[in-house]
Amino acid sequence: MITGSTRIVTGLPGAFVVTLLIFLLLATVISQQQDVILSEDRSVQINVTRQLDDRTDQSADDFERPVLDQPPPPPPMVSDPSFRPSMSVQMGAVPDMGADLNIGSGFNPDRDAQPLVRIPPQYPARCQRSAGAIETVVVEFNVTPEGNVINPTVVNTTNACFNRAAMRAVTRWRYQPRVVDGVAQPRFGVRTAIDFRMEE
Repeated sequence: MITGSTRIVTGLPGAFVVTLLIFLLLATVISQQQDVILSEDRSVQINVTRQLDDRTDQSADDFERPVLDQPPPPPPMVSDPSFRPSMSVQMGAVPDMGADLNIGSGFNPDRDAQPLVRIPPQYPARCQRSAGAIETVVVEFNVTPEGNVINPTVVNTTNACFNRAAMRAVTRWRYQPRVVDGVAQPRFGVRTAIDFRMEE
């Protein structure tokens, strides 16, 4: 059985001999190639900037002004009337229908009140326990000539808990007022149904 001290005693002389042989081999190779240049400075400098000579004897004649391109001449004017399209139009006779019709201008300035802004109501948290899937409140109100909603009242409801939220939402709505003969008029008795749905 070989112990650790025996390996050291037999291995050290062998390692020394191998190291000495490698050293002698490298020394022989280096001595035979002494004329070889290992590094050579071959850097190349490229200057792309234009070299300007600073001279004291420069005059204004040394500088050349660039020549501007002349704009192309305008196209020639065509004065020959044969290039123009013919504008002769032949009108046919209008048949007489034998009826007196007044079709009007097609513009009627009168209109009823039209909604502009309808802010949806907020679902009241206090009504969640007693509410069904959908609750409906029918509200009746008047529209002023300025388009504001006034005097809202509840006409019909499926759950009275939602009445206050419906009336509060209606008062924030805005309308285009009713127009008769070009003058804004109040609109009475506008009815609308507001649905409240349970949020899932």
